[in-house]
Amino acid sequence: MAGSEGSAPTAARASRRQQILEALAHELEAQPGARITTARLAEVLGVSEAALYRHFPSKARMFEGLFDFAEESVFGLANRILAEDGNAATRIQRVLAMVLTFSSRNPGITRVLLGEALVGEHERLRARGVQFFDRLEAQLRQVLREAELREAQRAAAPPSVAAGLLMAVVEGRMAQFSRSGFARSPAEGWDRQWPILARGLFPDASG
Repeated sequence: MAGSEGSAPTAARASRRQQILEALAHELEAQPGARITTARLAEVLGVSEAALYRHFPSKARMFEGLFDFAEESVFGLANRILAEDGNAATRIQRVLAMVLTFSSRNPGITRVLLGEALVGEHERLRARGVQFFDRLEAQLRQVLREAELREAQRAAAPPSVAAGLLMAVVEGRMAQFSRSGFARSPAEGWDRQWPILARGLFPDASG
């Protein structure tokens, strides 16, 4: 009973933190040209700004909460995909499709990852965005290196070059999504575009 009683406030606090982060993500989607203030968030949630600060000491911490969610979601799924059997091309395709799908489902967070929503915010937040994409690129490089060793499948370019090209495509599609006012899904047409990329990256692969 003591454990149940102690967990209730914790659950309520976690729920309120989640509501704040969801409100921030929604405002970033609904007002792509605006700088979201804590006053606006408090108004949306129907609480005081002081109530927001009981859960997050600053707006920067709220943005970090969105980064945490993105990293846990994307890299949690990426690690599961990369741990499964399959050739390099298949694993890369699945990881990139997952990232683009995450972006399409989280427009506000996409703006955060790209740095568009961080103008005027703390510099460490922009560094988090750089870190996110660098980490994804590092995973792609690793898959391409493993393909050379385990599958004797050498890409048409060195792993660093090939991974850089793939990241340019992914980030470009996410930027198009944001620039279109979220009307142009980053995942749109990916099933037809990936085979073109795959043939260029792995010209010696069968199929």
